[in-house]
Amino acid sequence: MNTMKSTPTKPPGKPAGKPVAAAANARTARNANARVFVEGVIQEMRRVTWPTREEWVTATLLTIGLVLVVGVYTGVLDWVFRELFGLITRDGGR
Repeated sequence: MNTMKSTPTKPPGKPAGKPVAAAANARTARNANARVFVEGVIQEMRRVTWPTREEWVTATLLTIGLVLVVGVYTGVLDWVFRELFGLITRDGGR
């Protein structure tokens, strides 16, 4: 006499219903949130006041000019301090 009870099992390869449904709902909610976010970004980008070509060129040239000025200023200060420390340490700045 067999006293062990067999438990019903699901067929292999068939996913359980509730966890899969919960994951699908979470994925759908995430996709909806992402879609709302992207739509909001697109709306905001349409509201942006883009610079004219003249403003763009002026800002670019100003930026390049300021970078060059700061670079020269830093180079001059580096040279001055190198010479001063060279005089103090008596190695001629080298």
